[in-house]
Amino acid sequence: MTLIYLASPYTHADPAVMQSRFEAACRAAAVLMRAGRAVFSPIAHSVPIARHGRLPATDLAFWMAVDRPLLEACDEMVVLRLPGWEQSLGVAEELRMAKARGMLVIFMDPDEYVPAGDAS
Repeated sequence: MTLIYLASPYTHADPAVMQSRFEAACRAAAVLMRAGRAVFSPIAHSVPIARHGRLPATDLAFWMAVDRPLLEACDEMVVLRLPGWEQSLGVAEELRMAKARGMLVIFMDPDEYVPAGDAS
């Protein structure tokens, strides 16, 4: 089975934006999983761990070190194009690593993952 790394922006000055980005990453990962894809989302998987383990939630160097081996285990990358994705240092680094490995990179727009009838 193909393993997907779901890259998406997270860090922002406004905590409400970070929460919205977390929720969007969770929804996008769920859509991919419902389609039968195996997905690792560093945001969806790591934010709860950071909260419960008192880890540095927005420390790019810390999370890149944790996520790098997981990215290297993946076959493809999906980039969730939330507002700010092009300015995200984390997404830029993840893209650089994926391209260096020759991974297929697919871009996913936010409206592609909202299930029909979902008002959220």
